[in-house]
Amino acid sequence: MRIVIQRVGHASVTIEGQVRSAIDKGYLILLGIAEEDTEDDIRWLVNKITGLRIFDDEEGMMNRSIMDVGGEILVVSQFTLMASYKKGNRPSWIHAARHELSIPLYHGFCDALSEALGKPVSTGEFGADMQVELLNDGPVTLCIDTKNKE
Repeated sequence: MRIVIQRVGHASVTIEGQVRSAIDKGYLILLGIAEEDTEDDIRWLVNKITGLRIFDDEEGMMNRSIMDVGGEILVVSQFTLMASYKKGNRPSWIHAARHELSIPLYHGFCDALSEALGKPVSTGEFGADMQVELLNDGPVTLCIDTKNKE
């Protein structure tokens, strides 16, 4: 699994002109799923996300987690994160998981993250054409890949 996680002041997903989900202070997470990803990747990633200390404390230092600040999370499926771009100029999606695998893992990830956060996680719609808006706070943006756990 590969994510781009952005600390946001607010974020939203719009589908066919209708706002599907919106959050205030928290994380916008773009999630890509590979063929070899498993439930173990979900567990590792959820622990990493909820433990990250990238919110400011009283002294302006990044010492607080999403749990500490009571932030919200919006998760958007993003198969393009799995792009292979080694040959030519047109990306290949051969590393992205098939729908039969990626849909259950996407929902499993969102459910596990909601449980760890102690409140519902907002989502886009898997496979939909979505417009994502955000106010990146900082800006703070991290890329995390479960294949690089060390």
